[in-house]
Amino acid sequence: MKISGSQIFWMMFTFEVGNSLLLTLSSTIRTAKQDAWISMVIAGLVGVAITFLATTLGSLYPNQTMIEFSQTILGKWLGKLMMILYLLLWYPAIGIITREFGDFMITALFHKTPLWVIVFTAMLLLIFIMYQGGIEGIGRLSEIVGPMILLMITILIILNLGNMNWHYMLPIYQDSGWLPILKGSYPPMASFFGEPVMMTMFVFFMDKPDQASSRAMWGIGLAVSMVTIGTLAVIFTFGPVLPSRLLFPFYNMSRVISVMEFIQNVDILIVIIWFFSIFIKLALYMFLACYGTAQWFHLKDWRKVVWLLAPISFVMAVSIKNIQIFAQYFDKFYMLPFVFPVNMIGIPLLLLVVGWIRRKYA
Repeated sequence: MKISGSQIFWMMFTFEVGNSLLLTLSSTIRTAKQDAWISMVIAGLVGVAITFLATTLGSLYPNQTMIEFSQTILGKWLGKLMMILYLLLWYPAIGIITREFGDFMITALFHKTPLWVIVFTAMLLLIFIMYQGGIEGIGRLSEIVGPMILLMITILIILNLGNMNWHYMLPIYQDSGWLPILKGSYPPMASFFGEPVMMTMFVFFMDKPDQASSRAMWGIGLAVSMVTIGTLAVIFTFGPVLPSRLLFPFYNMSRVISVMEFIQNVDILIVIIWFFSIFIKLALYMFLACYGTAQWFHLKDWRKVVWLLAPISFVMAVSIKNIQIFAQYFDKFYMLPFVFPVNMIGIPLLLLVVGWIRRKYA
């Protein structure tokens, strides 16, 4: 399995942009109000920095995944023990993301369809792509749908220009101050823009590992730019108060688009964006969990792990009573205080420093 620099670029862009646009805007606007776009820029810059850290670490040992070079750097037992923290992140993420996917699809399209049908279908698709292509198949899919998603977001924002009032973003900074702006940047930073740490696993699969850093950072940079523009578009349309009360403000923005009373009902584009973005994200997490588990337990066929993880993820997805409350507590008590500082910054930085020292003085 090999992926190109172009596929990494579109992979990073695709799985970040759709989720960030739909799931982070309301909480960020609630905290930073009309300065939410500044919060997104700050979160994005941190995301680019984490991407650079992850790709630099992965490029230090391009012939090994993170599961392997952590043992090379820290020793077998300490390295394997530290990787448990990543497995404990990847496993629940699949179930949570699948449930969010199912809830949105029911809200947007399939109002009377049972949740388990959508979740079960998603699991079948994940099993299919694991067996048919793995990371190579995910990369090819990203290369196809990534430009489509970029085009659709651009079209939505252009069509909505008539509903925008730029005065809604005023005054800049004075009503918020730096503390609310920084607080507003933390949820998207920890929940989404920190996820490119997975590049520590993907450099191994690149046909040209030296392209990992530049291509991944450009992909995240483009996603950050589109999310920032999307945040501004929402604020220009609804102001700084109403979006904080909406579950999917960018989706709601697309529903008010009406050009000459002819171009309407373009919210279907949001559904398409969300579907491909969330599916690629799900596929990446499933691949990480399957491949990482197989390497941790020294299993020969990593694909067989999907037959264990898919049923577990299915049960978790359909068992959660209220995904909004669950995701809120998951972020507040696990992602923000623990995963972000430890998994996304602390461990990669430790491995990079120790690995660099060992290589230099070996």
